[in-house]
Amino acid sequence: MEDSVDRLVAAWARETPRVDPVKEAVVARLTILARHTAQVRRDALDSGGLGHGQYKVLLMLRRSGPPYECSPSRLADLLGLTRGALSARLGPIEEAGLITRTHETGDRRRVRVRLTAAGHAAFEAQAGSEDAGESALLAALTAPERRTLSDLLRKLVLAAEADRDGPAPVPPAPRRSRSDAS
Repeated sequence: MEDSVDRLVAAWARETPRVDPVKEAVVARLTILARHTAQVRRDALDSGGLGHGQYKVLLMLRRSGPPYECSPSRLADLLGLTRGALSARLGPIEEAGLITRTHETGDRRRVRVRLTAAGHAAFEAQAGSEDAGESALLAALTAPERRTLSDLLRKLVLAAEADRDGPAPVPPAPRRSRSDAS
């Protein structure tokens, strides 16, 4: 069976023979799947009534494990936000009753952000909606095919992360003592 990428790659091969059709097909399919997955997540957010930023806050708190709380500075770091941007994001979530901000006993400057029962429920509903969309996509593959795809994608992610992070540092050569030189 032929997909839209097969037709594009065939046209590219006719017009630009130097193009590696397999590479182009892989990259084009990854791009289509990334867009599809992003749309599934946007649709899930829209149906759940949470904004993307709100969901990410709930996600980070849920990921932190019991008691599902974090300092605002740590939460900002996890989300890649400034402290001011996080504060603006927390206000509406707190007003909706999904989180609480409390001061630590003895030090009013120290604040903890905690997921409430309502926030936990909102997160679970949202995550379930996302899961349904992602599962529908992967239903086209058998369990062994999903494992194989996961393993192959891991290799690509490791290569991309190594490229982004640069080459691994080279350990210094062992120091030679004067007795080694003779």
